[in-house]
Amino acid sequence: MNVKNCVKCGKIFNYIGGRPICPACVKNLEEEFKTVRTYVKRNPNASIAEVSEVNEVDIKQIKQWIREEKLSFSKDSGVGIDCEICGVTIKTGRFCDTCKKTVTNELNNAYDRPKKVEENPFANQKKETKMRFMNKDR
Repeated sequence: MNVKNCVKCGKIFNYIGGRPICPACVKNLEEEFKTVRTYVKRNPNASIAEVSEVNEVDIKQIKQWIREEKLSFSKDSGVGIDCEICGVTIKTGRFCDTCKKTVTNELNNAYDRPKKVEENPFANQKKETKMRFMNKDR
């Protein structure tokens, strides 16, 4: 049994995995998320600061939901977060498209891919080879 303190309220709870938050705080976060999502749908051009102030939710929490791709703003809004690698402003996620491609290519090249095996390893040999016998007397 793994017991930890909740990072939000400090209560001790049975930690199963993931974020170290007690079930009561998880429930509160889900309720906050629902209210924020509803507000963003009704006010698509609202800023993060406005959403935070109206719904009484921390700006860091709103940015985390955007990074987790749980919350997204309209393409017309000026809301954006920074790419974790290059700092370019993005609408959702952790990385911009350029950095995603770079990371993907680096991961693909990080391991050696098996080389293609020829279907017939004897295909390159001469076709004139014959069977040979050791003793021709027989």
